[in-house]
Amino acid sequence: MQAKQMMLGLLGSAVLGGGVAVGGYKLLEPERQSAPQVVAADPNVRYTSELRSSNYVVPEGLNFTAAAASVTPAVVHVMTEYAPKASQNGSMRMDPFLRQFFGEEFEQYQQPQRGPQQGSGSGVIIAANGYIVTNNHVIDKADKITVVMDDKRKFEAELVGTDPTTDLALLKVKADNLPFIRYGNSDQVKVGEWVLAVGNPFNLNSTVTAGIISAKGRNINILRDQQGMGIESFLQTDAVVNPGNSGGALVNLNGDLIGINSAIASQTGSFVGYSFAVPSSIVSKVIEDLLKYKVVQRALLGVQIREVDATLASEKKLSTLNGVYIMGLSKNSSAADAGLKEGDIITEINGAKVNTSSQLQEQVARFRPGDKIKVTYLREDKTRTATATLRNSTGTTDIIREELAKSIKYEGATLAPVTRQEMNKLGLEGGAKISGIKGSNFRETGIDDGFIITRIDKNKVTKPQDVQQFLEAAKDTQGALVEGVYPDGRKAYYPIGQAE
Repeated sequence: MQAKQMMLGLLGSAVLGGGVAVGGYKLLEPERQSAPQVVAADPNVRYTSELRSSNYVVPEGLNFTAAAASVTPAVVHVMTEYAPKASQNGSMRMDPFLRQFFGEEFEQYQQPQRGPQQGSGSGVIIAANGYIVTNNHVIDKADKITVVMDDKRKFEAELVGTDPTTDLALLKVKADNLPFIRYGNSDQVKVGEWVLAVGNPFNLNSTVTAGIISAKGRNINILRDQQGMGIESFLQTDAVVNPGNSGGALVNLNGDLIGINSAIASQTGSFVGYSFAVPSSIVSKVIEDLLKYKVVQRALLGVQIREVDATLASEKKLSTLNGVYIMGLSKNSSAADAGLKEGDIITEINGAKVNTSSQLQEQVARFRPGDKIKVTYLREDKTRTATATLRNSTGTTDIIREELAKSIKYEGATLAPVTRQEMNKLGLEGGAKISGIKGSNFRETGIDDGFIITRIDKNKVTKPQDVQQFLEAAKDTQGALVEGVYPDGRKAYYPIGQAE
C-alpha cells in the first residue's frame, strides 16, 4: 500500500513539474501573434499535373481531332517582304499622321528605313503540285512572298493572279506531292454547325480554333472601295481568328474547305467575337478563273437593287418583305433583255432564294459571261420567271482573257511586259518596262532603266506594243508626254520630242 502511494506521489510530482516547466516557458517566451487558422484543402481542387483519365467518350460530331489532323499539314504560313517606298526625291514617304504635325517639308529629311518591312498571313494548299489560296490583302504589293509549310519546309512563291473584288489570290510553289484540302460545299453549311479555323495568328504556326457558323451571306462593307464591284457574302463564325489567320482555312468537321478566313469584326485589332470567311462557292470559281484565264470572269445581271424592308414595302406598297427590289437597270443589260423592269422583286436565282443584295451577288458571281440563269421575280404580286444571259463589264458575253504581251525592240531600247508581281505591287493594270536606255534614242530623255511606262499623253499603256504605236503616232506632232513609275514607287513624267 505504501509502495502504491509512493508511485502516485511521484506521478503527481512529475505532472506538476511538467506544468511548471511549460508554464515557465510560456511566461519567458516573447509575445507572438496567434497561430494561423488551418483551412482544410478543397477536395474538389486539384493540380493540373495530376494524371486522371476517365472512360468518357466524346459523342460523334463533337470531336475535332480527325479534322484538325487532316487539315493542319495543308495550311501554310505566308511571309511577305516589302521594300521601303521612296518619294520622288528619294526619301521615305511620310506617314500622313506625322505629316499633319511636321509638314511636308520635314519629309525630305527622313532617312530611308533599313531593311525590308515584313508581313505575315496564312494560305491553303488546294493542289498537290503547289497551288495555294490566300487573301489578296495578305500579299498585296509584296516584293517577295515566302511560304513555310507545316513541316518547316520553305519555298519562294510565285503570284499567279489576284482578285481584289473577292480578296482572293493564288500562289504557286515549285513542289509536288504536297498535302492539300479538298473543297466542301458552302451552300450546305448551316447556321449553328461546328467549324474549325486553321492558320498562323501572331506567327503561331498551325493554330486550330473551333466555333460555329453564326450567319451566312454577311456583308460588312470591307471591299467597298473596289469601284463598287466588291462581292461580300461572308460566312460569319465565332471561331477565334486573329491577325495572321487571314488566308487560312475554315473547314467543317469532315476537314472540307468551306471558306477562306479574311476579316474580323473588331475595334481593337484582335478577335472580340466574330470573324468572316469567303465561302468556298466563291473561292472555287475565282481560283478556277485565275488558273484558266489568269483573270476573273465577272458576270453581271445589270441591275441596281435595294433590299426589301418595312420602309420600302410601305413606300412602294409591297405585299412582301422578301427578295431584292430593282431600282433601275443598266442600258442593254442582261436583265433588261430578259424582260425585267424597275419595280420587280427578285426572289430566286436558279432556285436559290435571295433576300439580300449580298446573296444576289454571290449567286450571280458563280457564273461567267455568256452563262444563262433562271431569275424568279414578283411583278404586281404575281410570280414570274425569266432566263437572263449574263454579260461582262463591257456589255458583251465574251470571255476576257489576259493578253500575253511580248518584249519588243523600239528605237534601240527593249520594252518588256510588266510581270504580275510588279502589277500587284505597284497597283498597275499593265505597262511596258524599258531597258537598254544608254544605247537607244531615249538616252537624252532622262529616263532610267527599269522605268515602267503607263501612259503616253492620254493613252493608257498596257503592253510594250502600245508604246511603239503611240510614239509613232506622236512623231507628226510636237512630241509626247510619257508617264510612268519606277519599281520603288517613284512616279515620273518625261517629255519626248520627235525621234531622230
